Amino acid sequence: MNTLPNRRILLIDDTPSIHEDFRKILLFDTQAEAELDAVEAALFGQEVKASAAPFELDSAYRGQEGLAMVCESTAHNRPYAMAFVDMRMPLGWDGVETIERLWQEDPRLQIVICTAYSDYSWEEVLDRLDTRDRLLILKKPFDNIEVCQLANALTVKWHMTQQATLQMSELEEKVQERTLEIKRTSDALQVEIVERKQLESQLLQADKLASIGQLAAGVAHEINNPIGYISSNFVTLEGYYSGLLEMLNAYETVEQTVGSPEVVAKLKSLRERLELDFMKEEIPLLMRESKQGLARVRQIVQDLRDFSRVDSTQQWQWANLEQGIDSTLNIVASEIKYKADIIKEYGGIPEIECLPSQLNQVVLNLLVNATQAIDSERGKIIIRSGAEAENIWIEVTDTGSGIETHILPRIFDPFFTTKPIGKGTGLGLSLSYGIVQKHRGQITVQSEVGVGTTFRVVLPIRQLVARE
Repeated sequence: MNTLPNRRILLIDDTPSIHEDFRKILLFDTQAEAELDAVEAALFGQEVKASAAPFELDSAYRGQEGLAMVCESTAHNRPYAMAFVDMRMPLGWDGVETIERLWQEDPRLQIVICTAYSDYSWEEVLDRLDTRDRLLILKKPFDNIEVCQLANALTVKWHMTQQATLQMSELEEKVQERTLEIKRTSDALQVEIVERKQLESQLLQADKLASIGQLAAGVAHEINNPIGYISSNFVTLEGYYSGLLEMLNAYETVEQTVGSPEVVAKLKSLRERLELDFMKEEIPLLMRESKQGLARVRQIVQDLRDFSRVDSTQQWQWANLEQGIDSTLNIVASEIKYKADIIKEYGGIPEIECLPSQLNQVVLNLLVNATQAIDSERGKIIIRSGAEAENIWIEVTDTGSGIETHILPRIFDPFFTTKPIGKGTGLGLSLSYGIVQKHRGQITVQSEVGVGTTFRVVLPIRQLVARE
């Protein structure tokens, strides 16, 4: 901040003698005064007084000339601190118009009106110039001391006003910087809060998956044992049935050689009552369906284990995403089967390096969203997959209600949902987006209201960078 005082004064008056008087008053011999002060201090044992900076006095004899000097001074960054302006100047502008022009160029300029009489009353002057804080009046004939006092006071006022303005500007800058810093801190805090909530949701989801996995492991252990001996018993039972069937066929052959009509009639009646021919056809069918049911139970348990990956830790591994889709479909089959038909259009994609249980969660979220998007009429959910260069892709398309255009940019935002209160948290797509990003992939959406929506996930086959 500049601390040097501005002692530059402009005198605008059409009378040359006035200029001479002001020079005698304001431009006294400062060197001589300083020497006298030094002698006085030496004689009376006092400290030498600090000399005031000398005034710089420039003269103009018309308002136009004074304005030109003010313009030049401001252009060179050497403004005048104050101006003495004569009220009545026959040539050119009068004092009021001159002051108006000066303030248009430099509003900071402190002004003293010099007048013996005026064409305007003081009230008219103030009303026309519309200011009071930078305008004073000096009556002619003026007193030398009064001129000095005005010059000293107004140059000091100009200097203090400039310092205050600079301080205010610096303060405003600091306030803006502090405000910006607070905003950045607030934004960072909001981001951290959102990330923390996402992390908490992911941890909660991971806990759920772990619970499902533990449950699946327990269920699998408890179910696989009875399924094992039931399957074993079925094998034995099939052998027994084959023997019984062979024996029945032998009896049927012997029956034709029986000579007693009564015995033949009883055997025929018994055969008809027991529906032996029907039983010979139905028993193999029942046994085959039972074996298929047992295999289905085993597959459901295995799908549940595959979905939650209970046998693996959260480590990157190679996995077939199409198998993960099939496992996930079995998990949500009960929710989908009443609302939509599943159409698979797999492209035979290769295994990819991934976190399988997390990608299964992505597929689960997309399938659940697709199902919920389908209204009362039964719809379709089409699952496609394919490979392109070093990436694989999957698409989940539904024939649901679609997503409005103005909502599309927000669907991956945390906690954003169009579902009624209590029907959704707004985290499914957000978490899916985070999982796909973690795999260095992309997830995009295309939708048309009333037609349906397609989510496309593109993932690299191999993770070539350091993994977290």
